[in-house]
Amino acid sequence: MLKGIPAILSPDLMKILMDMGHGDELVLADGNFPAASMARRLVRADGLAIPPLLEAILRFFPLDQYVERPAVIMQVVPGDPTKPTIWQEYREILKADKKFTDFEQVERHAFYQRAQNAFAVIATSEAALYANIILKKGVVA
Repeated sequence: MLKGIPAILSPDLMKILMDMGHGDELVLADGNFPAASMARRLVRADGLAIPPLLEAILRFFPLDQYVERPAVIMQVVPGDPTKPTIWQEYREILKADKKFTDFEQVERHAFYQRAQNAFAVIATSEAALYANIILKKGVVA
């Protein structure tokens, strides 16, 4: 055990965060996301929701200050009536980082392509629809 590391962050996840470099991307995937088939590196976070995990990760993870929008979400598919309320929870958590202004929203298949190229995918049990989020890592100054 170490001091100050939230118990929600597994040793595998902390190693992933440490291994990532500037510009690498991390996917926090909801329970419906095809994480195992998309991931170059997969970290299981079974039983966990994304908001508390996101909050814990951001204690250690700098967002990229050299891009306009270092947090990416999947657009709602046209014709789908879903209105993702979880995005507002994310905004509340992310606003603690001054680099966050708003999300980049990408089309579903473009999101999947980006996820396949991400450094790692964290598979959670998040039940909210359209809860997937990609974070681009910045530098520690």
